[in-house]
Amino acid sequence: MNAETELKFRVAPRSLSSVLRTGANGRGRERAEQALVSTYYDTSKHKLRRHGLTLRVRKVDGRYVQTVKAGNAGSVTRGEWENEVAGARPELEKARKTPLEDLTTKKLSRKLKPVFRTEVRRTTQTRRVRNSQIELAVDRGRIGAGPRARPIAELELELKSGDVADLFRLARNVERKAGAELDLRSKGERGYQYATGGGRGAQRAEPIELKSELSPRDAFRVIALSTLRHFTANADPVRDQDSEGVHQMRVGLRRLRAAISLFDDILPRASTARVKTELKWLTDELAPAREIDVFLKESVQPVAEKGVPKRGARALREKFSRQRAAAFGRARNAVTSARYRRLLIDVIEWIETGQSRADDDRSITAYAAAVLDRRLRKARKQGMRLNDLDATQRHKLRIRIKKIRYAVDFFRSLYGNRARQRLADLSDRLKRIQSALGSLNDFMAHRELAMEAALAAPPANRRAQAFASGFIVGQEHETAVGLRKDAAKELHRLRRLRVDPDG
Repeated sequence: MNAETELKFRVAPRSLSSVLRTGANGRGRERAEQALVSTYYDTSKHKLRRHGLTLRVRKVDGRYVQTVKAGNAGSVTRGEWENEVAGARPELEKARKTPLEDLTTKKLSRKLKPVFRTEVRRTTQTRRVRNSQIELAVDRGRIGAGPRARPIAELELELKSGDVADLFRLARNVERKAGAELDLRSKGERGYQYATGGGRGAQRAEPIELKSELSPRDAFRVIALSTLRHFTANADPVRDQDSEGVHQMRVGLRRLRAAISLFDDILPRASTARVKTELKWLTDELAPAREIDVFLKESVQPVAEKGVPKRGARALREKFSRQRAAAFGRARNAVTSARYRRLLIDVIEWIETGQSRADDDRSITAYAAAVLDRRLRKARKQGMRLNDLDATQRHKLRIRIKKIRYAVDFFRSLYGNRARQRLADLSDRLKRIQSALGSLNDFMAHRELAMEAALAAPPANRRAQAFASGFIVGQEHETAVGLRKDAAKELHRLRRLRVDPDG
């Protein structure tokens, strides 16, 4: 097995050539060019993909090379097994001593078929960074699945020898010079996305699978990489001003920030604090877009159907439509900025190279059980006096509930079937509590927006707009009473729920 340690970047086609350095005299440094045609194989139900594997046969210089890849999604380092084969079809007998061996049967061999194909012109150049050798590979070409095809314009940096820190030094250099943006998706993942009809639309979180023998630090790495993939996968939808893309990117950011909180006792303080600052910046840049979008769809637009004068409803809708456009522009600017590109490199380096604050011989199973127990006890205690909490305290309780719910999702794979059912019940209850408290929090934000709209309305529309704003505030106040009761009831039931990882 070879373990390839690499970073992949998206680069604007016009900037790709600038990545390859020329010598001091202006002549090009030594480069190599190859035409690579790769066909990826799987079953019609994508069995290999479900097991975290890719199988391709690549034609290069008249030879055919079969490659099996495996590893954590988004990880800098992945396992790679290569064998030369006779032709364009896979030869599964040469997949022995690879992760594919456990799946290999005659039936699988018959079911394998081409899923997608890449055609790439690759230019490579070796770069020395301090005492490390790093290969730059510039790829131009296309990736196609059936009638769907997309261009490829990307850069790969592969550490051939030396220190991984030098890989990140070079990554920052190419980000500055070429506007390169870290891309956690492999060509294989993009191909599967096109093959299944997925495009630039909003992307949801992927399942997280943890092995019980992992240390807490290694488990955090798996979780953090998954959450990083979640929010970066929604950068294009945010740029397209897709409201669900904004929502999913915020969810991914919240999940990563929750994971940092859950594992706070083992993470290095200084580097973690810097990452948290940047993640909060990005979260704050996206927040107005989501807040105003929800207010416009759920509160402003429906009032026209409830007897509110059309003039006031129209004025309110126009005002917040303008604000929504500005907020979505702000979100788009954030994810097209150099600060965002730097954030991605900083976060993945912190995930991949960070060490635990202290030696920890606990298994992730014991660690997860302790985290859930501690968090649930605190939530139960605070929830017993829900009616006495002010808006700020309710908001903090909602965040606490949300973190427990994310923890359940992160740790679910560590539990047996009976315990998983109890976890599912717990997750459902947490979701209802979070939804009720979230709506209460939204109402407070909506009240401020509605009051601001009424007070700032131009004279010509002031009375009509104030009436429409007041209608929204009054309607949401009535709804809030019921939501508080619902949340209190679910929190009371939460006190009697017990989760045992051994059950």
